[in-house]
Amino acid sequence: MTKKSAVTKKSAKKAAPATDARPKLDNKTYLKEMRRLQEELCILQDWVVQTGQRVVIVFEGRDAAGKGGTIKAITERVSPRIFRLVALPAPSDREKSQLYIQRYLAHFPAAGEVVIFDRSWYNRAGVEKVMGFCSEEQHRRFLELCPLVEKTFVEQGIVLIKFWLEVGDEEQERRFMARIRDPLRQWKLSAMDLPSRERWYDYSRARDQMLEATDTEVSPWHIVHSDDKKRARLNLISHLLKLLPYERMPRKQVKLPKRNTKHAYDDVSTIKDRRWIPEIY
Repeated sequence: MTKKSAVTKKSAKKAAPATDARPKLDNKTYLKEMRRLQEELCILQDWVVQTGQRVVIVFEGRDAAGKGGTIKAITERVSPRIFRLVALPAPSDREKSQLYIQRYLAHFPAAGEVVIFDRSWYNRAGVEKVMGFCSEEQHRRFLELCPLVEKTFVEQGIVLIKFWLEVGDEEQERRFMARIRDPLRQWKLSAMDLPSRERWYDYSRARDQMLEATDTEVSPWHIVHSDDKKRARLNLISHLLKLLPYERMPRKQVKLPKRNTKHAYDDVSTIKDRRWIPEIY
């Protein structure tokens, strides 16, 4: 693997969200490309561990934009002890009395870890702002202080990567309707999903305020066009890999040892009368 160079904010802006004009990606091509990218994520994982990197990846975006499925695609072939997922519930009364950023900092990575936030401190710029869970002053102060706090993270050696997944109006409606109709997806409907649909333009304004204040050279936002879930996942993972200067690390040759038979005994019959589950398939 050759060493990667960081993608600049300027070059990232050149990417045209042309997904809508193209036919859907066929499953064979998708799975082949996903396999290739997941192999690269395993190489990235070795690099993170052996070089002691501390990586924070923030996932934000409109409801039903595909954050969960993309995160699953990133994490399904790597170690959960290295790629840790953090999806915090609403703050408790105790947490509400703390510094706003405090409950997020408790989950930040140690050396050799990647922490993925499914929603993050940017709740204050989104749902809290739109639904009135914070005051206008709290919102203003967050947008003012957030770039300074993130600059401190980066200066302390944290690699901070922020993704915003943007789904269109019609596609969001289609996904919400699919959740309502399908019992296997209804669990995805949160208490905030339907109000968020009603307040589409309020969320648009809050998004634009957030990007204006916090899309900085030190900690830029990377915007993902996510109407096509398969393309969005592939594009995001590909871009993530380009943002990190990882390289293939040396690994010891793995050799399976022979079983020691010195103290062998009949370990099959000793368990045959235990409570085996019925084999109905």
